Amino acid sequence: MEKNSILFVDDEPNILSGLQRMLRFLRHEMDFHFVESGKEALAFMEAHHVDVIVSDMRMPGMDGAELLATVQEKFPHVIRIMLTGQADEESILRTVGVAHQFLAKPSSPEILKEVLGRSCALRDLLQNEPLKALIASLGSLPSLPATYAALQRKLKDPECGLNDVAAIIEQDLAMSAKVLQLVNSAFFGFFKNIDSPARAVHLLGLDTVKALALGVGVFNEFKPIADKTFSVQSLWNHSMGVAAYAKIIAQAETGTKESIDHAFIAGLIHDIGKLLFYSSIHQRYVEVVELSKAQQLEIYLAERHILNADHADAGAYLIGLWGLPGSVVEAVAFHHRLDHYPNPAFCPAVAVHAADVIYHILHPDPHLVAPALNSAYLEQAGVGDRFDHWLELCRELGI
Repeated sequence: MEKNSILFVDDEPNILSGLQRMLRFLRHEMDFHFVESGKEALAFMEAHHVDVIVSDMRMPGMDGAELLATVQEKFPHVIRIMLTGQADEESILRTVGVAHQFLAKPSSPEILKEVLGRSCALRDLLQNEPLKALIASLGSLPSLPATYAALQRKLKDPECGLNDVAAIIEQDLAMSAKVLQLVNSAFFGFFKNIDSPARAVHLLGLDTVKALALGVGVFNEFKPIADKTFSVQSLWNHSMGVAAYAKIIAQAETGTKESIDHAFIAGLIHDIGKLLFYSSIHQRYVEVVELSKAQQLEIYLAERHILNADHADAGAYLIGLWGLPGSVVEAVAFHHRLDHYPNPAFCPAVAVHAADVIYHILHPDPHLVAPALNSAYLEQAGVGDRFDHWLELCRELGI
């Protein structure tokens, strides 16, 4: 298999030399290239294939934000990673919209290997020719929602507190309004009027607020054309319901906080690929919906018939670019096809799959073909007798 090509950009030769030495042990897996300016980087990319670009932020002339913005425009399918030190707030805000991922400077060889390995695995996913063609037809892939990226950076600070998180939420008026709407809804059941983002953050906790920031940001970033085949509000309601159900299912099966949080996040964004399709290839996706209805096919099967790939593939690819945890990416990728998931066991993918099925049981829609429960996989995973219990838990939530 052809090695992936990684381009590093930094105006300090000593740093590039250090990176070159640090990454020497990966030279049999990846091709590394090093240049000292944004201008050189663009010239190199005009002449050579590049899969991933890793740029320093602060450089004379063209800085990292300007470079990655240009790469986004000219080479939209190159994965863009920003390597930052203690940049000022203005610089951070400028990079949020153009970088798929952020790495602290300096980063250890282990972290660099992990991030580059995950990025290249996602590029390798595109060797699936139908998916590669579909992604190519979408244009420039969206970057991580700004408020979520800001929260990610802030939460890495050991001094970060709830008030710091609330301050970030308060700066985003749309986010503030949505968080307040949600915290006062039946989804969280506090039975009191919460009127400030700060109070909402204190009640919900950091992990839930961070997940909501991602979900709200995703739905705000994508701008699908409204028509009779699609309702953003209906998809949001479905996504919130699946998130809540996946969380309670995970709580019933595991005491691992990470697994519970990942099930909630994955449930919230499991259909992000549909938003991507509706925003980017609207007319073709209308054909998908019409085929699903006409032939009573589950939507992912209709997608595969017309697009040769489905929303789970595209969604997983996108959130993988954003650097979300592997178990979240896997849950999005496999929530319709658990039989393709290796090593059967309870995991966020199982929670999201079951939650998706349960949502359609509790909220039947005559215009949609409900997903089928993969009972055989649940048996293999050792939870074949748990579905009825999960269904009752979700029913009791009343949402």
